[in-house]
Amino acid sequence: MFVSARVGRTARSARESCPVENVAAYPVTLSVDYPDRVLDRLSTGLRILYAIPILIVAAAVGGGTVELGTASRVYAFTAGGGLLFFAPLLLIVFREKYPRWWFDWNLNLARFTTRVAAYLALMDDRYPATDEQQAVHLTLPYPDPKTDLNRWLPLVKWLLAIPHYIVLFFLTIGAVLAAIGAWFAILISGRYPRALFTYVEGVIRWHARVVSYAILLLVDSYPPFRLSA
Repeated sequence: MFVSARVGRTARSARESCPVENVAAYPVTLSVDYPDRVLDRLSTGLRILYAIPILIVAAAVGGGTVELGTASRVYAFTAGGGLLFFAPLLLIVFREKYPRWWFDWNLNLARFTTRVAAYLALMDDRYPATDEQQAVHLTLPYPDPKTDLNRWLPLVKWLLAIPHYIVLFFLTIGAVLAAIGAWFAILISGRYPRALFTYVEGVIRWHARVVSYAILLLVDSYPPFRLSA
């Protein structure tokens, strides 16, 4: 009996020290509610057309330039907005500050664009809202630059994240193929295959972590190379 107790304690100690079972939680979290129901086949079949209005809205608040015209004359239309990167970088480096309203803008814009991405990936047949989380739940930590961030690291985060860019390039191709496969599955059965859904969710989660690290500059901990939460 004494030997069994010691064996039990040893086994528990081994499990507690095992890095596989005790994966550190990353401060950026993202999850998408699985639609355990029959999805709208018409909306799914015409998703690209249905998404045009919300894509225009996303482009308007996300920033960018559109050029129209002929070979002799070009008209450029520029939209303001977009994720704030350079201004937070300067304030973190020189003042060790991250204004709350800048964070709130980045958070809400990231949530909105992620809802649009999930809609395009057929993960939800409800039209993306501009101010409600709906099925997409994205949480970003608000940092205290003086205690949570290294003031010089933002200068090189974009460079340190290059391995993630390479991996995400191939993962995103896989996510597009998975969404195409889900498109056929929904049209036939009305259901999004759970395995494909989990994979696409993982790719979107990976993107969110890398953006929060290299672009939004919210965390210093290096993003993990994994799809899971």
